[in-house]
Amino acid sequence: MRPHVDQRQAQVLALVRARGSARVSDVAAELGVSPVTLRRDIEAMAARGEIRRMHGVISRVEGPGATPGTAIGAATGTTGAPGTAPGTGTAPVAGAGAAAVAAAGRAGAAPARDAEGLVVGMVVPTTEYYYADVVRGSREAVEARGARLTVGLTGYLAGEDRTQADRLLSTGADGLLLTPNWEAGSPEPGEGAWTAELGVPTVLVERWAPPGHPAADLDRVSSDHAHGAARAVRHLAGLGHRRVALASRQTPTTARLRTGYEAAVAALGLEPAPPWPPTGPEPVTAADRFSLTLDYLCAAVATGGVTAALIHSDTDAIMLIPQLQARGVRVPEDLAVVAYDDEVAGLADVPLSAVAPAKREVGAQAADLLLDRLTRGSGRDRAPGRHLELLPRLTIRS
Repeated sequence: MRPHVDQRQAQVLALVRARGSARVSDVAAELGVSPVTLRRDIEAMAARGEIRRMHGVISRVEGPGATPGTAIGAATGTTGAPGTAPGTGTAPVAGAGAAAVAAAGRAGAAPARDAEGLVVGMVVPTTEYYYADVVRGSREAVEARGARLTVGLTGYLAGEDRTQADRLLSTGADGLLLTPNWEAGSPEPGEGAWTAELGVPTVLVERWAPPGHPAADLDRVSSDHAHGAARAVRHLAGLGHRRVALASRQTPTTARLRTGYEAAVAALGLEPAPPWPPTGPEPVTAADRFSLTLDYLCAAVATGGVTAALIHSDTDAIMLIPQLQARGVRVPEDLAVVAYDDEVAGLADVPLSAVAPAKREVGAQAADLLLDRLTRGSGRDRAPGRHLELLPRLTIRS
């Protein structure tokens, strides 16, 4: 495969040197390759300082003795237009200032540019419930900077992550916000390496990868669910509860919740609750899982000494409370409850205290990080990767 890749990139380089600049879509059609494949080549070539990349356009890197005014004209519809940076043919980016133009002229650095006209692709499992606010935050941040957001939905279907990512790239996305269908919130061994091979700037959203995994090098923005769980346990301990249970449906959030919960129990010197999930047959349906959780909490209160619980999610908490009360477990007299997610916890007949991940802010921060990456350029001036974790908030209700 390498000779083929080298040959293709040599063709791109020769074409750009001959023409000065060209549109990516035209080059892909001329070479008979997919836009996704060409974008990967372009990213690699830009990182080596062989070409410059702007939105939808590639251009040659000017060197000593090159003819001014031929590099970026196709990006603006002009060649050597008044106001271009001397000796580069590059139109200054509005508001970027002299420092940005100077940085753009250094070997190996793509020109800094505004986000106007960029397309951000976002792959998420759904636009409902938790991700409604995540998508809303991304959209607001993208549109505030003059860019456009396009969304691909996976419905948690196996293999659909890559399909949607490739589809968004083929229709013009300059970078991607990805929430892969990783059941534990992080990839299993041998899973997810493709996320680091897309050839465009990519940010993981509400997902993480362990050190050593290819995706660990990607930028990412997520909620610190471990901190959120620990904050809830600390609150309950402050109310005098010495044995606190965790009951959580299996979601990509669960592993981090358990990490924070167990760390807080240990740090606060609390007594261990009966383990969750209890031993027994694996629940098959949602009704089975609900029944298992109900049985667990009733037993934890009756014989396990549990007086408080963190329940994920808050819809489960609202559904469980009347069932607990029907079986003689009073809430909050016998069992104090803190819910996790805070989508509808405040709407319960007895409003529930709840931990709220900063979903909207996660979406906005991820979008801003990606747009910063796209406008800053590539090469030696590329900013270090970033792993951002936003702390969930605890809202105290009755």
